Amino acid sequence: MAYRVSSLWHALGHAQLAFSPVVPSSPACFQQCRTFVQLKTKLNVADNSGAKIVECIKVMNKTRLARLGDTIIASVKEVLGRSKVKKGEVVYCVVVRARMPRRRSDGSEVRFDDNAAVIINKQGEPVGSRIMGPVCHELRRKKMVKVLSLAEYVA
Repeated sequence: MAYRVSSLWHALGHAQLAFSPVVPSSPACFQQCRTFVQLKTKLNVADNSGAKIVECIKVMNKTRLARLGDTIIASVKEVLGRSKVKKGEVVYCVVVRARMPRRRSDGSEVRFDDNAAVIINKQGEPVGSRIMGPVCHELRRKKMVKVLSLAEYVA
């Protein structure tokens, strides 16, 4: 925790140092906390590849933040018994759900209950054969049509 040093003058004229916690007051400090997917973010896996949780280790765009439909490189943290991927394996994923609200061009806003990704191969095809839960409509602009066709619901 950061501290701000302030001086208090007593009746005798001596300066005494008092430590008070720094309270973030600028909008830039709050903006840093409100991000999409970044380094070390844990995401649920929305397909049946066998992985349950992945952790983002690299975002594959110019910024350090992955938005809906962006590709990331992730490490598999938890797996089911018999799975196509193994624990500790480095995989490519596409972000299909994010808790951070995303404003669309028509003025609407989309926000999901969890952060989720689908594991893909280097050609952009999903490893699993089913995708559970809703996926975002922004995948159509990113040319992830195969992911959209496997999804139960497109939001």
